[in-house]
Amino acid sequence: MRLSQYFLPTSKETPSEAQIVSHRLMLRAGMIRQSSAGIYSWLPLGFRALKKIESIVREEEDAAGCQEVLMPTIQPAELWKQSGRYDDYGAEMLRIKDRHDRDMLYGPTNEEQITEIFKAHIRSYKHLPKLLYHIQWKFRDEVRPRFGVMRGREFLMKDAYSFDLDYDGAVRSYRKFFVAYLRTFARMGLKAIPMQAESGPIGGDMSHEFQILADTGESKVFCHKDFLKFDPLQTDPDYNADLKPLVNRWTSLYAAADDKHDPKKCPVPADQLLEARGIEVGHIFYFGTKYSQPMGAQVDGPDGKPAIVHMGSYGIGVSRLVGAIIEASHDDSGIVWPDAVAPFRVGLINLKPGDTKTDALANDLYVKLLQAKIDVLYDDRDERAGAKFADMDLIGLPWQIVVGPRGAATGSVEIKRRKGGERQEMPADKALARVAG
Repeated sequence: MRLSQYFLPTSKETPSEAQIVSHRLMLRAGMIRQSSAGIYSWLPLGFRALKKIESIVREEEDAAGCQEVLMPTIQPAELWKQSGRYDDYGAEMLRIKDRHDRDMLYGPTNEEQITEIFKAHIRSYKHLPKLLYHIQWKFRDEVRPRFGVMRGREFLMKDAYSFDLDYDGAVRSYRKFFVAYLRTFARMGLKAIPMQAESGPIGGDMSHEFQILADTGESKVFCHKDFLKFDPLQTDPDYNADLKPLVNRWTSLYAAADDKHDPKKCPVPADQLLEARGIEVGHIFYFGTKYSQPMGAQVDGPDGKPAIVHMGSYGIGVSRLVGAIIEASHDDSGIVWPDAVAPFRVGLINLKPGDTKTDALANDLYVKLLQAKIDVLYDDRDERAGAKFADMDLIGLPWQIVVGPRGAATGSVEIKRRKGGERQEMPADKALARVAG
């Protein structure tokens, strides 16, 4: 994409309403624009990053054996009345009436809707387990939306739901999501730590939140330093096998957010304890028959008797991840995108548009990058070099290739790695090979 044609409204000014780094940088980098409190339009650069993140989430859900559906944003209130949550949910749920005076709502979550779908179609234990997910916009009317996409009213979420015959089956499904989440966040360049979360009235330890480490995180987290040595991508998991050993490895070490951490009872020696800031980006939760019981979701069991199915839910804040990644990966000049989620892989900078040799080399590189299926943003604008460098650093693409008159005379370019800022001059064909690798 040529930057002269691209809609990228960057800004030098720091927005006064933005309180955290990701909100400031997303506004300055022209990724989003506020429509109303807690509701944003996603502009081209931000939308590309959002789709990259969504794609990784989808790939890992599919690999774990999940099947994608798409449920409506508007749900009938009757479903929520069946589960008992319609009156309990509170003011965060936007309640509406259609033209026939029927009670409807803008879905803040989908447990009721997915349970109704399951109930209508699954009759036998032979069709279990079922792991279903969708990626859909949600609305929760936060009383004080803030921090940009980190805590907005409208947000994109991946929510998945598992259906099993009994508790043992539910545990197996739970472990699949546990492993899939570790892989999902690792593929985005994030270090995610699973931490035991509140389980509510169901009890037990079947609830985990996934916190990514970020200097500007929302809460304090405490964990064993050995977590930093774990690599979820080291091996490909067999989701048909017993994942218990793998899950046990990640849950055997101490990890707790500040609301559950007691310094007096912490089992980790001080020299092995990591104290950091964290941002919650995912939550998995087993809730048994909380929804299936009141809504009558049951199957015929092996003994021919009806059995209420056991369920779990598994959420990832897809749009929230855009902000969380920026919080975890930025510097004084702007965003520093991890390769896998960058809106473009390469920023190609023509320092002197109109110069014959510079244009020829830059245009040749642009064509070759496109032919190699490498996402490239080509800055062909008639702007000062300083402005071009500032914009490229602000939007944070992993690689920059700089073409100027001096290098063009010998067929060489300067290549810069955004993370770390290392620069190197090399022939254009070697630069192409480097960014392709």
